[in-house]
Amino acid sequence: MQAASSIYIREDLKTQLNNLKRHPKESYNDVIERLVNLTVDDEPLSADAIKGLEEGLEDIKAGNLIPEEVIRKKYGAG
Repeated sequence: MQAASSIYIREDLKTQLNNLKRHPKESYNDVIERLVNLTVDDEPLSADAIKGLEEGLEDIKAGNLIPEEVIRKKYGAG
């Protein structure tokens, strides 16, 4: 059995945690564990994905951007 710890949380944060419960008897531990698991990505980015992100950042830095209006017109969204 794992050791338990007491922590201090503000009342407004406690209210938010209560609102995130899936059912009234769900423990805060379970809510926090679910939130932590949502933030961890077990699959690292591939080399191709990293390269694509770096290329995209370089395009942004170079000012190679297409205005939103042009994209909307091209794809019929506006």
